[in-house]
Amino acid sequence: MKSLVNTIALAVAFAAPVAAFAQADQQPLTRAEVKAQLKQLEAVGYNPAVATDATYPADIQAAEARVAAQNATGYGSPSGGTSQTGTNAPMANPTMPAPSNSQ
Repeated sequence: MKSLVNTIALAVAFAAPVAAFAQADQQPLTRAEVKAQLKQLEAVGYNPAVATDATYPADIQAAEARVAAQNATGYGSPSGGTSQTGTNAPMANPTMPAPSNSQ
C-alpha cells in the first residue's frame, strides 16, 4: 500500500510541471499590439468614446466580429455544419466519348 501511495505521489510530482508549462506560452499583449487592435476596431466603426454601459457588450462584440471577418484567411472548412454523403458522380470528359454498357 505504501508503494502505491509513493507511486501516485511521484506521478503527480512529474505531471505538475507539465501542466504549468502548457500555459507558459500565453504572453500578455504589448502596448503596440493593443493600439493596433483598437485601430482595427475603430476602422470597422467602433468608437470607444460613445460607448455606453447599455450598448458596450453588443457593440464591441459586433466590431470584433467584423474584424474577424476581415482577417479571415479562407483556409480550412466552413463552420456552417452541413455535409453531404454518398457516391461521387462520374465526371464527363468532353474530349472522350462516354463509356457504353454494351459488351
